[in-house]
Amino acid sequence: MSYDTVVFDMDGVIVEPTDRSVIRESITGTFEEFGVPSPPPVLVERFLDQEVPAETLRERHGIDPAEFWTRREHNASRAQVDVARRGEKTPYDDVSVLERVPAALGLVSNNQRTTVEFLVDHFDLDVFETAHGREPTLTGAARKKPNPHYIERALAELNAERALYVGDSNVDVEAAHRADVDSAFVRRPHRGDYDLERQPTYEVSTLAELTEVLEYS
Repeated sequence: MSYDTVVFDMDGVIVEPTDRSVIRESITGTFEEFGVPSPPPVLVERFLDQEVPAETLRERHGIDPAEFWTRREHNASRAQVDVARRGEKTPYDDVSVLERVPAALGLVSNNQRTTVEFLVDHFDLDVFETAHGREPTLTGAARKKPNPHYIERALAELNAERALYVGDSNVDVEAAHRADVDSAFVRRPHRGDYDLERQPTYEVSTLAELTEVLEYS
């Protein structure tokens, strides 16, 4: 299988996913900054799932959704940076196999752009020629996967002709489909019982297995 470009999701594929409690706490803290010390748990969970319930924010709490979302993104990014600096969020051991892949490599994540940039620099992930995370705006939120916006941007930057997108979720597989590229699903331990809604082109358990499947050995 010959791909000239392989683009990867970050969390759960390249680095360990952030514990949801870390993001949940940052969202609760954001509400406190806007004068809501005890936000409804259901509302917090919606933000945790990267939703933007703009009407609820505006009508029930008198909060501007755009301002809140930008602050939510800043706080979530800062929390993840702190976790990484403490050594609680690290790359997977098999990331080193990507150095042998004879293709242009990129990163496209639903995480914040500042988080992605920090992790790439902090962990010396210089194997990736380009890296994208969502902008801290409502427009950035609307462009998160499965919207293929950032994948298509990365593919253009890498001058891709035949590309593969590698992820660990349904939104990754769907985003690849919408970008009209092949997909690989990495079933790491945290995805052991995960149900796929669309069949990916490949399914593997490690990046080492992926390179074998693609004959990058």
